[in-house]
Amino acid sequence: MATSIKPLLPLSSLPKQTIESSSSPCTIPCKPVPDSKCSSHARHQRAQVSVSVAFNPSGNFDLSLFDDDDDSPKVSPPMPPREGRFEVFLDKEAIRRLDLTPFHTATGITSPSSVEPKEFLERTIGFTITYRREDEHDQRELSELPDIRLWFVRLDAVYPWLPVLLDWRAGELARYAAMLVPHQMSMRMGVVFNPEALELFIMKKVFVVYCWLKKHEIPKKAARLKASDMARMLGFGIADEMFDLIDQHDTFT
Repeated sequence: MATSIKPLLPLSSLPKQTIESSSSPCTIPCKPVPDSKCSSHARHQRAQVSVSVAFNPSGNFDLSLFDDDDDSPKVSPPMPPREGRFEVFLDKEAIRRLDLTPFHTATGITSPSSVEPKEFLERTIGFTITYRREDEHDQRELSELPDIRLWFVRLDAVYPWLPVLLDWRAGELARYAAMLVPHQMSMRMGVVFNPEALELFIMKKVFVVYCWLKKHEIPKKAARLKASDMARMLGFGIADEMFDLIDQHDTFT
């Protein structure tokens, strides 16, 4: 039976011979696509989706398929934080207590029902994390530390639509995803996400964000564009047919 939903699309594809072997993980170079339309003939390749996250992702990069290929361009630094954005200053004590007060204080958001998205979509939200490691030789990224990840898991459970309000161009969306999605670290490429986990994370957020924006009277076209752009920042394209299906069974339509 044919489906009207286009598959999730990576922003670039692996050669066929690369996909055939499943003995070792491979990576997909992915970068933002200027055209908002994705080809319906493209197929989602099941391989490691590599997004340069490290801790300051930019989304503007191109990666070689192989670690021993040193001719690939270096990752560009992220854009500066958006001027006037809401800055959440998070310290070790708040993280250890799973205390969301720093987020509430910085943003003025004190409950899920108290948010009007328009102001936050314009100013965006970012995080500054101060975390002193107990072991000075601990070289793990912040997204690898369990207590920091747990704090973000709690934040996301309370405010599941938060990714759409983050300062994407400064790397906050990719960093947020790294806190919640299983991944491995690469010296050259930063974070290499588990592909299935990343896909599920993105789809869940598309469902949540699109319905949430419409609930708050954001025009349908703008809500679709914002949800699609969010997915594309992490390497996936969402077809209009998906939103049509959501609208058919959405209580906020």
